[in-house]
Amino acid sequence: MRRSRLALPAAVLTVTATLAACGSGAGDPAAGEDTDGTLVIYSGRNENLVGPVLDQLEDAVGIPVRVRYAGTSELAAQLLEEGEATDADLFFGQDAGALGALGNAGMLTPLDQEVLDLVDEDYRDSEGRWVATSGRARVLAYDPEQVPEIDSITGIDQLLEPQWEGKIGFAPSNASFHAFVTALRVDRGEDGAREWLEAFAAQDPQAYENNIAVLDAVDAGQVALGLINHYYWYQRAAEVGEENVDARIHFLDNDDPGALINVAGAGVIAGTDQPDAAARAIAFLLSDEIQQYFADETAEYPVVEGVESAVFDLPPLSELQGNRIDLNDLESLDRTLALLDEVGLT
Repeated sequence: MRRSRLALPAAVLTVTATLAACGSGAGDPAAGEDTDGTLVIYSGRNENLVGPVLDQLEDAVGIPVRVRYAGTSELAAQLLEEGEATDADLFFGQDAGALGALGNAGMLTPLDQEVLDLVDEDYRDSEGRWVATSGRARVLAYDPEQVPEIDSITGIDQLLEPQWEGKIGFAPSNASFHAFVTALRVDRGEDGAREWLEAFAAQDPQAYENNIAVLDAVDAGQVALGLINHYYWYQRAAEVGEENVDARIHFLDNDDPGALINVAGAGVIAGTDQPDAAARAIAFLLSDEIQQYFADETAEYPVVEGVESAVFDLPPLSELQGNRIDLNDLESLDRTLALLDEVGLT
């Protein structure tokens, strides 16, 4: 049985409040439910994307599985509040920042080395508390008619040039944009990030609700460029045919903050009653079968070497290293949101 509720330090509670503010508003876990002998998963990954995978877990882990779906930020906040009283055994999130926040709060237990070794060290926690299950890259969506010189754009600083004023789309409330800004802060420091964001705000970028809306705007020629994640374009091309998509995507130089590769990932909750089943679940997510699912169905990057998409023309992560930062550093979301508010990009 679980121990009594953990008393969390003030800094962790601050992160909890910030994450909760970004949550989806789903209700609390079912209180009083008997979870003995059951693997309880908090999944911040959308059920439409990963439901077919998690539906197979009972056979893989050998015990019943119960999944709670909600936003990654909300579930991370829920775990931070519940502490050691939680019924959750496994956290499956779409963002390294949330995993980092849980790891730094002592909510995740180190994984076995044989599980960690399935993934390149760039895509797992340096202390072994979580491991990536798939990756996504930040890219520029662009309208070829308006940006014939796309190959000359190698970094985000070129987006500040006068010709792009009013012609860039972005999703200011989207978690992936927040992760990019956090990576910018890590890469350039607070002053450097503020300088870039102020200059970007002066460009009169066009705000949209989400990445899909940004891609729609680029595809319709409403803006010339858009900041999105790569898989939105691949999914659109698969849905309607590449020949019916006017927009294209462009990868920036690997050392640029705009080339951030963020990850979905999983970690075992400290104090779990089902450590073996939870470890088997993570190993299952890293199996060739499931990595192939991510590569072929969601157009994400597999994180296990040797797995390539049979559907999408995705370069392997070994060739697309992206901006190399410690992904745990993406957990400083509260400072990112405050900075965006200060520069008027919320």
